[in-house]
Amino acid sequence: MPDDATESIHSPLSQLVRRPPITCAPGEKVAEALRVMRECAIGSIIVVSPERIPLGILTLRDVTDRVALEQDALEAPIERVMTPHPITLPLQATGDSAALMMVRKGVRHIVLMDGGRLAGIVSERDLFGLQRSGVRQISTAIRTAEDVRSLEHCGRDIGALAREMLAQGTAVGPLTAFIASLNDLLAERVVELEFRAAGIAGVRYCWILLGSEGRSEQTLVTDQDNGIIFLPPSGVDPIDTRRRLLPVARSINQALDRAGYRLCTGDIMAGNPAWCLSADEWRGKFRQWIETGDPEAVMHASIFFDLRPLQGDASLAQDLRKWLLEHASGSPRFLHQMAQNALRNHPPLGLLSDFSLDDHDRINLKLGGATPFVDAARIFSLAHRIDETHTERRLRAAGPALNAPAREIDGWIAAYNHVQHARLKAQVDGIARGVAPDNRIDPAQLNDFDRQALKLAFQQARQLQNRLALDYRL
Repeated sequence: MPDDATESIHSPLSQLVRRPPITCAPGEKVAEALRVMRECAIGSIIVVSPERIPLGILTLRDVTDRVALEQDALEAPIERVMTPHPITLPLQATGDSAALMMVRKGVRHIVLMDGGRLAGIVSERDLFGLQRSGVRQISTAIRTAEDVRSLEHCGRDIGALAREMLAQGTAVGPLTAFIASLNDLLAERVVELEFRAAGIAGVRYCWILLGSEGRSEQTLVTDQDNGIIFLPPSGVDPIDTRRRLLPVARSINQALDRAGYRLCTGDIMAGNPAWCLSADEWRGKFRQWIETGDPEAVMHASIFFDLRPLQGDASLAQDLRKWLLEHASGSPRFLHQMAQNALRNHPPLGLLSDFSLDDHDRINLKLGGATPFVDAARIFSLAHRIDETHTERRLRAAGPALNAPAREIDGWIAAYNHVQHARLKAQVDGIARGVAPDNRIDPAQLNDFDRQALKLAFQQARQLQNRLALDYRL
């Protein structure tokens, strides 16, 4: 079930480096740099210091925008026309983090660093393949939008692009990375524009994403799960600060709904006063859930403990996550209760047939298929203080702590990705038929190969739950 595309998007960027980076000195003439680019058939050249520290980058876009229009530019030193301070990532970063950076920053190349020195370069082509034009067009439209109405159209474009990519056979790893990256960019821009319009100043805040958004694992059918962490100004009551923030938060929730991100039926949104809280109030909530461990607390943990920052002061969310990992890992009773709750959700495997069906002769790919992997990965991350929210990265990081062989971890991840792909395909099929898409499918409609593959994926989910039961003696 895994393939090259899935591997590359979540693998270290070092695996995508195809050749040593081509470089030049800042005093090199532009004409000479262009000659080297042509001979090497590359779209960029990195300008470095004698210590191989990147100073800038010259791309074909720079040639079009600056060199071609500037008199005598070919004889000028390259430092005059290069783009200074190129976007960098460590060599160990993953493909999806580079994809997100490209979408957010509007760049086509990421410079890779190893110990402060140049180690390589990864391009848009390496990551996006044939989909790069659509991704670039939508991301550019989002970044340059100056009103929320324009962004609402972009939300529909994201859904259309995702459906097209799925139809072209894009693997689930790259596909969910694209969806999450573009959704993040759109939501971030909506939040930025609404806060700018509201003119709120003097308040440190962070708009956070929760649930599947927090894990960067949205499908084509997703609703909002978000909140706000804030620090009230000195001497100001949190109630007064919350009163200022709530109208903005509600406007954001409504704008995202119009863009195709449905309002949460459980009202887990920043516009709800219960989820627009100061940093101390959030810690109080988390502490209460960890200490009580009742069913409602465990349910909230499955949503709120996947938080990550989107826009604003990211340190507020990062500090809260650090605090959460310390306290949750030190509460074996709470982790035991989370594991107990996770095991109540059985993969839909039948005793006498391939599958166990619901009352409508369907199987739920989310509850019975994806959720066992998501729940187990969350528990492992909390127990071992793994500061990740993405299910695959949680499972990979937990492998050494669990003493699990790499092939076992690979099996879990391949199975999870297969279930996610089946969910996406079912949602696209529902949209094509003009019915409200959901996560349920009729296995009788599957061909023999797909039935067997789905059964194997559910068996992997059961094996993962067996490990969870063994670890927590359930």
